[in-house]
Amino acid sequence: MPIIPKAHSALTMTSKISSGHTLCSLLFETTPDYEKNLQTLLSLIDKAEDNSLLVAAEVCLTSYDYENMDAMLSFAPHAIEALKKASRNKIIIMTMLEERDAKVYNFAKVFHNGEVVYERAKAKLFRFGDEHKYMQEGSVDDFQIIEVDGIKIAIFICFELRFKELWCRSEGADVIAVPSWWGELRSEHFSILTQSLALMNQCYVVASDSKNEECTALSGIIDPQANVQRNGNKPCLKQAYSKKEISLMRRYMDVGIG
Repeated sequence: MPIIPKAHSALTMTSKISSGHTLCSLLFETTPDYEKNLQTLLSLIDKAEDNSLLVAAEVCLTSYDYENMDAMLSFAPHAIEALKKASRNKIIIMTMLEERDAKVYNFAKVFHNGEVVYERAKAKLFRFGDEHKYMQEGSVDDFQIIEVDGIKIAIFICFELRFKELWCRSEGADVIAVPSWWGELRSEHFSILTQSLALMNQCYVVASDSKNEECTALSGIIDPQANVQRNGNKPCLKQAYSKKEISLMRRYMDVGIG
């Protein structure tokens, strides 16, 4: 079954352009209790002001709990409904495992105003972590820039950050979201890649990793000039979104990004 994004491309989707958005990178520990993790996420979403764009870590509700695959898959519909309700006047970006046609995928999802407005399956699985033994890859062709509430968004799911072909596909995005479960041993790679992605695309990068021991905990926000803020001990790091800042950078250092 092909995995089809639920939103139109940025070139064809019409959307009301809003102002006053706030970018939020989230950072919290994923426990073995799925419901507790969901309530932690919902609490952070609830505390964020209207017009926030929030990015949570990859599989933040369950981690890669392969030993309890059936429980993970059963939890997804409940979590989706809760997140739909929480997405009023907010944009929420995260990933979760779901089953489609007897195959398991890791879906990036964008929730907004009570709906899942976009989803796509992870196209580059992390084979060092045996992801390919438990999940199916999505299609690179489904990687695209979408527009939600006037913001052009691209999403890299963790390991996808290493692939140049996807960097090319993200050109022109206003915000690049990077939900990750990134290994602590490669923390420097995560820092360099997320900062470089903002520098090359002259846009905002909102990267969220897990606070779990094996991960980098390097959630953060990088602006169009590649200035970096990391969450540190903040569960939610906030920064004002400015389309003007993107436009100014692209005019000042013209590298051909429209």
